[in-house]
Amino acid sequence: MGNSGFDLDLQAVEDEIDENEEARVILGVLDGTTPAAERAAAVGRGHVLVLAIDGDLNELAADLAPAVKRRDGHLVHFREFLIVAPGDVEIDTDEL
Repeated sequence: MGNSGFDLDLQAVEDEIDENEEARVILGVLDGTTPAAERAAAVGRGHVLVLAIDGDLNELAADLAPAVKRRDGHLVHFREFLIVAPGDVEIDTDEL
């Protein structure tokens, strides 16, 4: 039996989830195992990422940085971490 009587609109479901999801701070490790698109999507949903850098930052962020910038996000390297935020969240570096 086919799914002809069953209409599943995944985009509408994803949009509904995104609208109801509260922004949060996500801690993680930037080591090349999580796809850049997944991280950029989290920033696009309004989340701030604090990623411990495990390896060469330039290499690890090569795909992530452009993907975040396309979403008007910000990236700041601070000590051993990469802070990634959506465009509407200011990363204040005045005290550094």
